[in-house]
Amino acid sequence: MGALHEGHISLLNASKQENNLSVVSIFVNPTQFNDPNDFAKYPVTIEKDISLLETAGCDILFLPSVQEIYPGGQMLKNKYELGYLEELLEGKFRPGHFQGVCQVVHRLLEIVLPDNLYMGQKDYQQCMVVRKLLELTGLDQAITLRISPTLREQSGLAMSSRNARLSEAERAGAVAIFNALDRIRTTAAPGNIKQLKQQAVNDLTRQRFRVDYVEIADANTLEPVSDWDGKTKLVALVAAFSGEVRLIDNLLLN
Repeated sequence: MGALHEGHISLLNASKQENNLSVVSIFVNPTQFNDPNDFAKYPVTIEKDISLLETAGCDILFLPSVQEIYPGGQMLKNKYELGYLEELLEGKFRPGHFQGVCQVVHRLLEIVLPDNLYMGQKDYQQCMVVRKLLELTGLDQAITLRISPTLREQSGLAMSSRNARLSEAERAGAVAIFNALDRIRTTAAPGNIKQLKQQAVNDLTRQRFRVDYVEIADANTLEPVSDWDGKTKLVALVAAFSGEVRLIDNLLLN
């Protein structure tokens, strides 16, 4: 959705290594914002984005208008049956968000018809939703989803377009989200792990974050885990507000 940073460029670089032609789309999708104020304030830096893509050697930039993406209007014609994936975490706190994500990704894929689709792990749940979308539409027979690791600033803060909306003090303080995740990673042990989640919520609240959720889940299904067998692959996920800016991050624990 624009406001590109090195995390996005890493996806382009991965594509360039594995394909003959790489296409980047920039489209701030109105149908995936359940908060109109969030849509209005989303950073738009198109000239800077174009310069970054030119420097990185992007082959094609697809920069469509809303009318081009939604020639028949923005109303969702068919509901995507995502099951529990849109009922927890981001789905719970942003109702309708993933329907809008599926709507625009489905449309972009139909237009571009890529062999490979590159996404970043920072949007962990969104990656799972898009994998489900590919299955639902049969596009998984033609398109391979490739997920790249989250790129982080030196402090540990996950690179995000929304970071541009943080004040200098908020940006410095936002590393607390990564620290909370890393503390879960280093202290997780087989048995009951509920207290790890609550401790992370308490730590972030103490540092003036407004926490939507801290969750520890099965890395393959995203189903919450309270008692860990020590073997199941886990992911810890956080969504929290620093001032008016909502930040998300996640970390694979094992």
